[in-house]
Amino acid sequence: MPPAPAELAQHLTAHGQEHILHGWDRLSDAERTVLIEQVTGINFGALHDLYTAHDTAPAALPPRSAIGPLPVLPRAATPEAHAIGEEALRRGEVAVLLVAGGQGSRLGFDQPKGMYPVGPVSKATLFQVHAEKVLAVSRRYGRPVPFLVMTSQATHSETEAFFRANNFFGLAPEDVVFFRQGTMPAVDIATGRLLLEAPGKLFLSPNGHGGTLTALRETGTLAQMQARGIRHVFYFQVDNPLVKVCDPDFLGNHIRAESEASSKVVYKEQPGEKVGILAVVNGRCAIVEYSDLPAEMAAERTEDGTLRFRAGNPAIHLFDLGFLERVTGAGGLTYHVARKKVPHLDPATGDYVSPTKENALKFELFIFDALPMADRWVAMETSREEEFAPLKNATGADSPETVHRAMSALHASWLRRAGATVPEGAAVEISPLFALDPEECGRKMAPGTQVSASAYFR
Repeated sequence: MPPAPAELAQHLTAHGQEHILHGWDRLSDAERTVLIEQVTGINFGALHDLYTAHDTAPAALPPRSAIGPLPVLPRAATPEAHAIGEEALRRGEVAVLLVAGGQGSRLGFDQPKGMYPVGPVSKATLFQVHAEKVLAVSRRYGRPVPFLVMTSQATHSETEAFFRANNFFGLAPEDVVFFRQGTMPAVDIATGRLLLEAPGKLFLSPNGHGGTLTALRETGTLAQMQARGIRHVFYFQVDNPLVKVCDPDFLGNHIRAESEASSKVVYKEQPGEKVGILAVVNGRCAIVEYSDLPAEMAAERTEDGTLRFRAGNPAIHLFDLGFLERVTGAGGLTYHVARKKVPHLDPATGDYVSPTKENALKFELFIFDALPMADRWVAMETSREEEFAPLKNATGADSPETVHRAMSALHASWLRRAGATVPEGAAVEISPLFALDPEECGRKMAPGTQVSASAYFR
């Protein structure tokens, strides 16, 4: 077999990475193509800079005097804010961004998490629930809402095929945009050399949730949205089926304040809850990771007994499109470094190495680094019961059992508000195509309706 292309070999040698060409003569043409594509996608100069700075201590939390609780708007929005949000939707100025790059491995589910059947009665998948919300919003306000679905290398093909097999859940195909999160190679801590996952295949991992934003620019999706007249991007994660997609109250508050980055807030009830906290840090809106918040600060209480730092982050945001263009440009988000144990192939021997201690560096972008870059921001309260039931674990907290219970409880409350009789503990479910909110449910239900112990309204 022919040797590696001279240009490729020279390029790798110049950066001290020629080791990945070991075994080139044993690779198939397809494997060689993959390796060349992976190498071509790496900015070796930037990677070198990240590696040489990896021992730099991460920025410490500022002193207590520089950190304060974030002002939060109540979830009962004003009629004015609601009307402003609805008008933006009627003008077609809002796109929805769904973060869906993960697989359901923690659920014991070997497909993209969005394909998990989450409906307590219908068994509708997470993708279906979210897509039907986008469709229902589009129908209510008479303008298509672009649905941006961020995937990963591991989930892209299967996700796209799933949407096609289900006729995009009623959405127009041109209004559903799939784009992939970027990846970063893992490097050896001691040498900075690239690690191989298999012959001819670099060990690549997703570049963090902040990579969702940079991928918007890198894939041309931001430019597409600008051309469509989009001004605001509603961001949320695939594992939360209760999200009020394009909530006009939230949108109206965001627009009225000319906010660049707005966030929903779920109040913490206990100091030890493992959720990031929205706070004012050095005069800017920021998220403090629960692991970085000192125990004494987490336990602080106000005069009325509530936690002082309680603005939990459910990962529901609104971003101004111009702000996204700014933070994803040059000098925007910066990478964080994590030390990890990464099994890998030794290309010289062909043996697989299973490390017993941290041997590699991974590089990730964090979305919460974008928030302090906003000059204007808004935080608005929501509740767990109405909008936060993440699906993360096979059993216990945040499991299918707890999510089913939350969905049924929310929809049962809508039905009872409409005058229906619903048995306690009933498994009930309302498709977004039937009703997006309790008001719409009330208009469609006849008072005195008797609901069975298992009912699906669609």
